Amino acid sequence: MLLVCYEKCGTCRKARKWLGEHGIAYEARDIKLQPPTLEELRLWQRISALPVRKMFNTSGQAYRLMNLKEKLKEMGEEEMLALLASDGMLVKRPILVDEETALFGFDEEKYEALA
Repeated sequence: MLLVCYEKCGTCRKARKWLGEHGIAYEARDIKLQPPTLEELRLWQRISALPVRKMFNTSGQAYRLMNLKEKLKEMGEEEMLALLASDGMLVKRPILVDEETALFGFDEEKYEALA
């Protein structure tokens, strides 16, 4: 499994701790140093079945500075995906991914299904 995360993020630390405690092996990738590509985001959105809007880190500084709460209302999915691909800090994290799963954020109940 791939865990796309940010070292300073408390939610990412919780996810890493949970995965370790449950013996689930993963490869960590820093979202700031190696942000998801447009192609990855398209694939992960399809796998997760999440609306693209739910893939945004709404509590992040960049989201607020760009006033995305309002701007996203006028954007199409492709435009939103391109914006997410332009800055990893806009993407909700952590992202836990394999061939069949793409989980955005840390929800212990959803992680339980993996154990």
